[in-house]
Amino acid sequence: MSFRLFDAPLREPSQFVGFAGNQIDRQSENRADDAVEKALADQTARLMLMHGGRLYLKLDDGKFDPWFKADKSQAFEVSLDHGVLLGFSDSGPVLAVPAGIEPEKLPETIKAIDYRSVYMQGLIDEAAAGALAQGAALLAWHASHAFCSKCGNRSEMRAGGYRRHCPACGTDHFPRTDPVAIMLTVTREKCLLGRGKHFAPGMYSALAGFIEPGETIEAAVRRETLEEAGIRLGRVVYHASQPWPFPYSLMIGCFGEPLNEDIQADLNELEDCRWFFRDEVRTMLDRQHAGGLITPPKGAIAHHLIRAWVDSE
Repeated sequence: MSFRLFDAPLREPSQFVGFAGNQIDRQSENRADDAVEKALADQTARLMLMHGGRLYLKLDDGKFDPWFKADKSQAFEVSLDHGVLLGFSDSGPVLAVPAGIEPEKLPETIKAIDYRSVYMQGLIDEAAAGALAQGAALLAWHASHAFCSKCGNRSEMRAGGYRRHCPACGTDHFPRTDPVAIMLTVTREKCLLGRGKHFAPGMYSALAGFIEPGETIEAAVRRETLEEAGIRLGRVVYHASQPWPFPYSLMIGCFGEPLNEDIQADLNELEDCRWFFRDEVRTMLDRQHAGGLITPPKGAIAHHLIRAWVDSE
């Protein structure tokens, strides 16, 4: 099979997915242990406040603002000593900080909205959404890795939030990113889509699964497609990636070339899996399918994989 889909793209597809617009200068080589303290002392510092998978947003004249000043954040029971330094923007330091006040106790001008809704509804700009993905992933990692996995003692945050150090045994731990392969199996005429048991009504999407230790991206794509759909793949081609803060994954999007077409779906993993022809998929993308079937929203990398294939004819 040789057609335009497998040629190098003119522009980097990862630029167009949700959560990928991060413009922060991370300055990773300059992360001292007192980096958060110094950043908070800077009057230009801007904070994102997060709690329970939700982002606090200021609502002003119908517009949402995700940024708070350090002195204005105290009313939200923030834990500044558990904040992480995301890096620096043109206007100064940028941090993500856990807040403690429950959403129902917030004033009318502040809304606590879950991360997925923030990006799906486009409540903040692309740069802020990218910062959200970075901050949410770091805070989630710290929340679940407070103790040393080697000796069990409580560890301490270091390097502005990019390292945890165990004072008991001296072990250093670093933030993790879980790689997930998400793949669209395609021919010239049709693509393979599956439906998870907890998907929104009518939604079909690309197959996906975690990449396991010692496994290449391509091997994971082939394994997951075979396990979930019974389809063996030949060539695998990378397309784009997406930071995914649920809680700290990196979605790695690929196209796969099928070597057989007889589906043997794993119904423990999927509710349904089948081939869709291009014209039908186009109506699903455009929300005009006669049976009400749809694809994932525009921010999701699955949407971009499907759209790239539909537009490749």
